[in-house]
Amino acid sequence: MKFNKARCRVLHLGRENPLYQYRLGADLLECSSAEKDLGVLVDDKPVMSQQCALVTKKVNGILACTKKVVTSMSREVLLPLYSALVRPHMDYSVQFWAPQFKKDEELLERVHQMATRMMRGLEYLSYDERLRELGLFSLKKRILRWDLINAYKYLKGGCQKDGAKLFSVVPSDRTMGNGHKLKQKKFYLNMRKNFTLSVAEHWNRLSRGVVDSPSLETFKIHLDAFLCSLL
Repeated sequence: MKFNKARCRVLHLGRENPLYQYRLGADLLECSSAEKDLGVLVDDKPVMSQQCALVTKKVNGILACTKKVVTSMSREVLLPLYSALVRPHMDYSVQFWAPQFKKDEELLERVHQMATRMMRGLEYLSYDERLRELGLFSLKKRILRWDLINAYKYLKGGCQKDGAKLFSVVPSDRTMGNGHKLKQKKFYLNMRKNFTLSVAEHWNRLSRGVVDSPSLETFKIHLDAFLCSLL
């Protein structure tokens, strides 16, 4: 395979990166502060704020176009359109680029709020009431759901070897709690730290019946019930 040298860039990552220059053959490669890979914009931090802004801009455009061309604002029409046209952009690889900062989280959540407010009969309800009416989770809960599902895979599924690098299980015979408390390992990267802190905190709040689910599908059913009761 021949590489197009004009389209190759170097993205320097890490706090103490020596910023070496690289060549492809005889040609010196240009450096870049952000590059898109498989549709995800990765910068040199990486904090993913640029990706959050990119996704928000894209889905806001889709919602504006939908509002112009669709005559019916009923939930029967808009909810399938939202699921087909908007959510895929917000869900694509979000396990990787999930917002780390509250401002980015709120930016994305406002898209979800606007979409649910567009539906006739729901515009005067609060955001939480609209979500309950539509049977949806907020973006924050959806990301938490994916993280807890991944934690289940790491701890009880086919990824236990990888899970050992992220979590330490503290078995307990106490009746309170789920008996499989997680203790976070120390990480220096914010992306890893944020994932393990969030997952361990909520995993430790799950009941024993949820954690001991015999299969992933059963775990998802029990987890959804838990998230519905979570404020």
